[in-house]
Amino acid sequence: MLVGQKHFHRHVDDDEEIITVVHKHWILGLKYLFWPVLAFGFAWAVFAFIQNTFIFYASALSSIATLVWALRSFYDYYLDAWIITNQGIIDVEWHGWFHRQSTRVLYSDIQGVSYEIQGLMGTVMRFGTIGVEKISSGSVLSMDSVKNPRAIEAIILQSMEGYLHGKNLTDAKHVQDILAQIVAREVSLEQFNSADDDDEYEDDDE
Repeated sequence: MLVGQKHFHRHVDDDEEIITVVHKHWILGLKYLFWPVLAFGFAWAVFAFIQNTFIFYASALSSIATLVWALRSFYDYYLDAWIITNQGIIDVEWHGWFHRQSTRVLYSDIQGVSYEIQGLMGTVMRFGTIGVEKISSGSVLSMDSVKNPRAIEAIILQSMEGYLHGKNLTDAKHVQDILAQIVAREVSLEQFNSADDDDEYEDDDE
């Protein structure tokens, strides 16, 4: 497993394999970190011009606060992701330090996959919205500002094809096992009936 995927391993089952983790475009990550970094730089810029004890402690406290702010902003960007596995898609949402949410969609419950790229910025930077429509409810699970959504769509479709192919093989083997049990039962009944007929025939001869 890749180092960057360790944070998401808790969301998958033991027999499940992570294929890739989809994040929003890194430009959005910079947007999340812009204000905390600016506040951190401003705090120490004030201390550089006004060097006294009070300003030092104020700058230090402000730095700690902005670092916590930056860490939360980074997690808000990085931990909001799609985990694409060999069984389905897990939509992970990070709402705060003590609030996480995940939604799982199996490939057998996916009706279609689509992507959309809008605007000049999206076209130039190649980011857009990827959507997955569910069969059971007809609702669409979507994620915006995804880098290269066309490639993500291809990965999902390829993974879904492999999952459904394996599931069909498993179902076919299950049907074969059931048929084999039925045939074995019928053969046993025929042998039992034949034995009863032989016993009756012997009784009639006596």
